[in-house]
Amino acid sequence: MQLELKGGRRMSASVFFEGDRSRFFRPLNGTRRELVVACLRALYERLHGPTADYSHNMTRDALRELLFPVVRDYLDRAAPEAEQDEFNEPEANDPQQLTSLLMRTLLADGWLEQFADRHGLVTAFRFSRPGKLFSEALWALDRPSRSRQRNMRGCRNALDAALSARGDAHDLMDAYEYAEKVIEDLTEGIDYFQQLVRHLMQNASVHTQWSEFVEFLDRFQREYSKQLTADDANLNRQAIRQNLEKLRAVTEQKFKRIDEQLHDVAHWAVKEFTGPSVYDWLLGRIEDIVDAACESKQPGFLKAMESYLKRLTGLALQSMMLRSGQTRHSYLAAIQKLAESSDTEQEALLARIGEQLATSEVRVLDPSSFKLRSATQRRKAVTVTIRPRATREERLAAAMARAESEVFSIPNEMVAEKLRSDLRLFRHPIRLSALPAESARDVLRAMQAVEAARGAAGSDLTVRKLTTRMDNMVYSGNDYEIDLKK
Repeated sequence: MQLELKGGRRMSASVFFEGDRSRFFRPLNGTRRELVVACLRALYERLHGPTADYSHNMTRDALRELLFPVVRDYLDRAAPEAEQDEFNEPEANDPQQLTSLLMRTLLADGWLEQFADRHGLVTAFRFSRPGKLFSEALWALDRPSRSRQRNMRGCRNALDAALSARGDAHDLMDAYEYAEKVIEDLTEGIDYFQQLVRHLMQNASVHTQWSEFVEFLDRFQREYSKQLTADDANLNRQAIRQNLEKLRAVTEQKFKRIDEQLHDVAHWAVKEFTGPSVYDWLLGRIEDIVDAACESKQPGFLKAMESYLKRLTGLALQSMMLRSGQTRHSYLAAIQKLAESSDTEQEALLARIGEQLATSEVRVLDPSSFKLRSATQRRKAVTVTIRPRATREERLAAAMARAESEVFSIPNEMVAEKLRSDLRLFRHPIRLSALPAESARDVLRAMQAVEAARGAAGSDLTVRKLTTRMDNMVYSGNDYEIDLKK
């Protein structure tokens, strides 16, 4: 393909979809696209990943051995809405034939290419140049970030190196690339938090979002904490500006030397620069990028993080309000039942409630902690808000959570009654170490035995602490002796 310019000159423009690349993206739009992506990731990890083996080329047998486990794992993952192709033929259900079909497809559509391995005298396989670039992008999407987010410091250090006696054009190019990566880091962080907010709004449940919040805490400790402290754009901005001013005031000899080097190593800058020299233009671009990072990207990054934390905190508070509302409902039900009962029934019901609350711990608040509310706080306190209405899924999740928390809950009355029956049966005191521990309920019953015997449920039982200790697979502590009162 050629483009005609003024003066009759012609300039050739490269076309991507030509030759072997005419159907380059077809495998990623077929019925087995998840399988294709998984195979490309595995192949990139083997050829160019951190653990790549560069001493041996990828032969046909090695390629088949690498792709076969991936094909077997993704055999049932087909896209039913995709158009019919060779991947949904009956013979494609066999892992061996599907592996061979996948190898032929990647080779025919320009992802892989063959070359002669002169050492092994066999035909080997490798990524084509576009296949390597796009496979790297797919591989990086599934790989956790390992960047230390220190590009702002890298820009400052590269400018320091350019100011030294041996500084050259390569140091300025490093500073420019580091400055560009600062924008990329902040943009990636903004996109990350916006994605978390979208997931949070789509699945408004603390339980489903807890794993993402834990991932955010780990990433914050690993990357963002440094980005907001030692690598903060505002902290390094002044030092970078000072270095740029010093570079603008270098000697004429150093200026000419670096400017000539830039014409040799930065051809793209020679085509794009405006002004008296590439040297001055590059310094101005670095300053503009750093200013943009400090004035627009850094505030946007902090705002995106704050928005995510606010929404997650609001969801957690809403869940706690629903849970506490369920607890208050139990008290209201008890009060209503008391109001509808006779005097005798009220006495019995209050006695049972008192036995349940006997083990509660009461603490008195420190008077110094009470403070008068300001006018603003009083206005907020009297503001009436509409209580959120829980959906059926949220009520079901709350019921499941309550059932899970109460599945191993044993009342003290049952534990005390079991102790009484054992004492009447054996007719001698029982030691805590002698109680069975064959199941989870047995373990919980043994751990609650002392509390039940000392509480209102065990008013006819005595507990004596022994000097010996008990040690088993689930409990280690002092041993106790429990007996009936004489």
